Amino acid sequence: MDKGKLKGHAALWAANIIWGLNAPIGKSVLVSAANPSGISPFAMSVYRMVGAALLFWAASLFLPRERVPRRDIVLLFFASLFGIQLNQMLFLWGLSLTSPIDTSIISTIVPVLTMVLATLFLREPITWLKAGGVFLGCAGAVILVLASQHGAGHTSSIKGDILCIVSAISYATYLTAFRDVIVRYSPVTSMKWMFLFAAVVAVGIYYRPLIEVDYASLSPRTWGGIAFVVIGATFLSYLLVPIAQRYLRPTVVSMYNYVQPVVAVLFTVAIGLDTFGPTKGFAALCVFVGVWLVTKSKSRAQLEAEKAQKKATEKPVAEK
Repeated sequence: MDKGKLKGHAALWAANIIWGLNAPIGKSVLVSAANPSGISPFAMSVYRMVGAALLFWAASLFLPRERVPRRDIVLLFFASLFGIQLNQMLFLWGLSLTSPIDTSIISTIVPVLTMVLATLFLREPITWLKAGGVFLGCAGAVILVLASQHGAGHTSSIKGDILCIVSAISYATYLTAFRDVIVRYSPVTSMKWMFLFAAVVAVGIYYRPLIEVDYASLSPRTWGGIAFVVIGATFLSYLLVPIAQRYLRPTVVSMYNYVQPVVAVLFTVAIGLDTFGPTKGFAALCVFVGVWLVTKSKSRAQLEAEKAQKKATEKPVAEK
């Protein structure tokens, strides 16, 4: 494996470990019956978008400036719409209404959608190895989440689940339809524009929930959770994903979604809220084997190269 792909896989591991912690930590700071002093998902969306925009623009001051033509600015706006605005805002809204278990299960459809959309936007083939890896990882993630389900405090909501499904669809669309423009620039350049657009939209739509927050009543724990969501689950993660997009195919990038429920379960085990038995061990193994199978599947470029090589070797035989 070359250095570029290793860098891409390392970036995805780091990003999805952070995102795996984001569901339980993010849920803990949102307002709910169990946490009436929390903040609304709409205010949290503004914190994420504005905070990340400020961090990316600040980081860009220390890097070489890249000129982005007007056409790509428009493409980055739509990339922001699908990859950040619809994805993150709808996810937080859905998470506030439904259970973390539902959101974890719904997130498993992202690689399936990405595999299908990659055939439409990028003409990537659906091979048996790739399809097998995606569905093995999906099965492992679902088993893992269901094995970790506990009865108390997990209230499902159809509205919340639908919001999370739309969020998953928008993210899969972002990974496939806008890959070319994302890899054209450095991660900081593409993200600073995307989060600038997201911040403007978030403030315009959610300014009222933002000013209604009772900041004096927020505990240090809530502020710590907000800081983790803004700096870790938004700025750092969205800085890492474009690095992976540069070196890896969209389906491979999306397959790391299955790492998130593994991380979430290990986190709950570490703090003593869950146990890790043979069923969860088997489910985690399915996830990692599924990811490995997808990374081993052949891309369109590889299949076309093999086809051209085969044709070149057959031609002299035919002439003879």
